[in-house]
Amino acid sequence: MTVRTRIAPSPTGDPHVGTAYIALFNLCFARQHQGQFVLRIEDTDQARSTAKSEADILRALRWLGLEWDEGPDMGGPHGPYRQSERKGLYKEYAMQLVDKGHAFYCFRTPEELDVIREERKAAGLNPGIKGELELPQEEVARRLEKGDVYVIRMKVPDEGVCKIPDLLRGDIEIEWSQVDCQILLKSDGMPTYHLANVVDDHLMQITHVIRGEEWISSAPKHQLLYSYFGWQMPELCHMPLLRNPDKSKLSKRKNPTSINFYERLGVLPEALLNYLGRMGWSMPDESEKFSLQQMYAHFDLLRVSLGGPIFDLVKLRWLNSIWMREDLSDDQFIERVENWGYGLEKFKPLVPQVKSRVEVLSDIAPMTCFLRSGYLNLTEADFASGKLDLEQQKKALQFATWTYEQEQDWRKEVLFGHAKRLAKVMELKMGDFMFPIFVAIAGTPNSWSIMESMEFIGPDLARARLREAVNILGGFSKKGLKKVEKEFVEINKSVA
Repeated sequence: MTVRTRIAPSPTGDPHVGTAYIALFNLCFARQHQGQFVLRIEDTDQARSTAKSEADILRALRWLGLEWDEGPDMGGPHGPYRQSERKGLYKEYAMQLVDKGHAFYCFRTPEELDVIREERKAAGLNPGIKGELELPQEEVARRLEKGDVYVIRMKVPDEGVCKIPDLLRGDIEIEWSQVDCQILLKSDGMPTYHLANVVDDHLMQITHVIRGEEWISSAPKHQLLYSYFGWQMPELCHMPLLRNPDKSKLSKRKNPTSINFYERLGVLPEALLNYLGRMGWSMPDESEKFSLQQMYAHFDLLRVSLGGPIFDLVKLRWLNSIWMREDLSDDQFIERVENWGYGLEKFKPLVPQVKSRVEVLSDIAPMTCFLRSGYLNLTEADFASGKLDLEQQKKALQFATWTYEQEQDWRKEVLFGHAKRLAKVMELKMGDFMFPIFVAIAGTPNSWSIMESMEFIGPDLARARLREAVNILGGFSKKGLKKVEKEFVEINKSVA
């Protein structure tokens, strides 16, 4: 048997360090067994998936030094490797399950489903969708003839226990009463993750599925689908989740999660990959610094610890410094620095802004240092001269952060449009609204167009600085955050 593993990211946002973490362990396991590693794009969410995000994910993983044997950019014998290009295939398999009596047409409206959830909740049951969902065959035929909207759901037992074998955790037991009748085919004809995942893993001959522990609750559905199709299920391994220093699940609200952020910060790809390799795993000699090739040579999946690994930026910076000192010659160091951001060619878009403000060339360095920095060393005092009080500035920064987190078009005109809209709905003067954004991004209210600077430094670093500014101003309590979130939702409704 040839060992085949895969990573299957969704192109709906920035390339996530969690994707790289899981990809690394899949790659190492495949190489340990002289097997193959596949990259597949799971773009079933057509509303949010973009070609730009896909390209960004592939570029970021390659920047880290990860390589795959088959994928959408290089083809292979089991393509195509984008789920959107395999759409017809999934409907075929969904209909097989309907014909075998393992799945059914569901015509329930969203309102009816809400009632079902509430009834199950009131009865002390799992509020997932389950129960009397099927219609008599005659009624199904009539509704199909009529053209009513439907989805296809899988049938799930009501009683008993599902046992899931896991390479790291042994047998995982989940009661079937906790598993809902999952949608397999959506009303637009696209499959859900669950159907596409199982069909693709089978057709691509994936032998081992190494994924995050957040997928444990989905494993019974996948096991059931394999059984319904009569296929052998790949061996499962659920990796521990990356966590923030406070032990909560790694999230962009508390820690930058985009690979692009760390590249922009000046972390070496070798160091970041090394750090991800240490997330729950260790070399036999416990050495902290090791290369990808060394990880291949000593890899053993059973050395993974189930304790939640802490993703700590302070520790990453330390490890990165070791890599720079021990592995880069002076010439190599200069080359890395120039490629990272000190090559003047990269500043071309901002030359008109800089040239119109300098009197002598030595003015350039202090004027542009914020463009080459990571986090700025700001304090609450830096925001004190604004006309808005600090609470108002904090709210403005939070609204801006949430708005820009949802935006993938990072042109200055688009960014400015959002700022103008937010100032208007918050009933603030544009200058007052923009003051804390200037300080958060440039470290000073006295800079050129901050939207040009945000476009230049990129979305990952810009968002990280805005989030950091919110924290510098005290952040929000849980109760306070809920209140601000509610207000943000309301003002967005008012302009929708």
